[in-house]
Amino acid sequence: MRLQDGRRLAWSEWGPIDGLPVLFCTGAGVSGRLGFGIDELPDLGLKLIAIDRPGIGLSDPHPNKTLSSWVDDTQQFIQANHLNNVVCVGFSQGAPFAFALAGCNLVKAIAIVSGQDELAHERLKPLLHPDVERMITAVQQDPAKFEQHFAQMATPDGMWQLIIGMSAECDRVLYENDTWRKAYQQALKEGFSQGGHPYARDLVNALSSWTVKLEEITVPVDLWYGALDTSTVHSPDFGATLALRLPNATHIIDTTQGGSILWTRARDILAKLKSHVSTK
Repeated sequence: MRLQDGRRLAWSEWGPIDGLPVLFCTGAGVSGRLGFGIDELPDLGLKLIAIDRPGIGLSDPHPNKTLSSWVDDTQQFIQANHLNNVVCVGFSQGAPFAFALAGCNLVKAIAIVSGQDELAHERLKPLLHPDVERMITAVQQDPAKFEQHFAQMATPDGMWQLIIGMSAECDRVLYENDTWRKAYQQALKEGFSQGGHPYARDLVNALSSWTVKLEEITVPVDLWYGALDTSTVHSPDFGATLALRLPNATHIIDTTQGGSILWTRARDILAKLKSHVSTK
């Protein structure tokens, strides 16, 4: 579709055409082609919609992409497609984008799965990996320089190696499955098809102090984390601080799962998210 300023916004969707709409805020640097829980959607009566964030995949770049501009784009998308009772899932780096939608009440409920935390929040500083702490400091000192640096060095192959390197053994069993690996790598290839700047801009937005105030989000928020998740850029306390900051949160930590819980417990995540919405 064309947005009001003429930019193109692209998305992928699965499930029944009249299903309850579930917006999917994808992880770092990937296009919307990589969904989750696809086989469960017809039975649950859900339609999964994964928007390519500006500059990623087939969506045109935004000259100054922020969490607020993402809200504006998504609001236009919801209105143009006449969507009602919209819910949202934010995975990994998609978390701040999902929180931004919830903060403006564009969605009825959200699920944050293996989500990145507001890592710049003072309460989390003692828990951060030194590499992550250095990145946050660099963003705070000179966000433009940080963005330029990461835009030049980030590649689809590099992102894939980073993901695998930070993943627990239980996650690599899924991620290195031949079919799944090819799908993820294709989504990364599409995500970087316009260069590294759109991903780097997302990274700056995610690592900066967020413009949305989590303490003011009133819609239900499901926090899903796997206790075996070894990623240093997800929540360092598996959502414990998030749960304290959010007025209406349900906090689930699965001791048998890692960061790939989005795919291994997709039906549970989607069913619980749907339960927050009355479709009568």
